[in-house]
Amino acid sequence: MYARSTTVQAHLDSIDNGIAFIRDDVMPALMDMPGCSGLSMLVNRESGRCIATSAWDSMESMRASEDMARPMRERAAEIMGNRAQVDEWEIAVLHRDHPSNQGACVRATWVRFDTDALDRAIDVYRMAMLPAMQELEGFCSASLMIDRESNIAVSSVTYDDSAAMERTRDEADSLRLSGAREAGVEVLDVCEFELVLAHLHVPEMV
Repeated sequence: MYARSTTVQAHLDSIDNGIAFIRDDVMPALMDMPGCSGLSMLVNRESGRCIATSAWDSMESMRASEDMARPMRERAAEIMGNRAQVDEWEIAVLHRDHPSNQGACVRATWVRFDTDALDRAIDVYRMAMLPAMQELEGFCSASLMIDRESNIAVSSVTYDDSAAMERTRDEADSLRLSGAREAGVEVLDVCEFELVLAHLHVPEMV
């Protein structure tokens, strides 16, 4: 499975309009494209950082959709008031404890890995970090997506609500530091989001 993420540093007063456009226009159009497995959207209303991610059953399907997806992406960026950054990912790990509901939140962590150590990093995530994350209060799901060209990976952990995400912050920080040391990766960024659209239909991948 593969994913394409579109990141926009939105103007704060344009976020709701952007969510509406992606929900009402972009998502139905994408779901009609061959190989699309759904879409999710993350929003940080303090910073304006918004990330919409579509999932695909193959690299070929994802790349074939680009010409049709580009105008919608550009329109979404225009509505939200800034340019879009596009990234393509391989979905390496995905596990769901239970579906997310309204009010769910996501803590995302971006890391840089060494190419020679990627397999080990994925194994550490799957066999050590994932079981520990499942013990955190309010855990819904976790995923790991990798970009082999840029040597960047992103882990996204979904919680039932913002209160659970806040209460687990210290535990998650400790787990992130120990996991990064064991996996040999460099933590680049951590950000917390509202999960405003949750319509990804990616199968279990552990």
